[in-house]
Amino acid sequence: GTRSLTRSMPLQAEFVRGEYDDKLYDHDAKKDIYSKWDPAAPRSGQNFNPFETFNGNSPDASGVFPGEPRYKDPTRGDVSFAIMMVERADLEAIAAAPKPGSEPGCAGCKN
Repeated sequence: GTRSLTRSMPLQAEFVRGEYDDKLYDHDAKKDIYSKWDPAAPRSGQNFNPFETFNGNSPDASGVFPGEPRYKDPTRGDVSFAIMMVERADLEAIAAAPKPGSEPGCAGCKN
């Protein structure tokens, strides 16, 4: 006869989706994710820079970029010129004072 083999551990670690998966993924959600992001820890669905771009694209609510396996189009918030100007000011402030250790190539970055 044959014996069936069972595994207590999957062959690949199961991907854990981000906190805002299937929720509104607006600028405030991205700021929340950014505040929790640890650049020194490995990049994952729970630890990524939501403002990082890769090939001109922004990640979804789990840090996955368009064209990659597991990418899900996020639920986006409303957009207006006024909102975009507020977001732009936030992004400029983040770029002017990046988190320590967040240089390209760090464990928590795609780039």
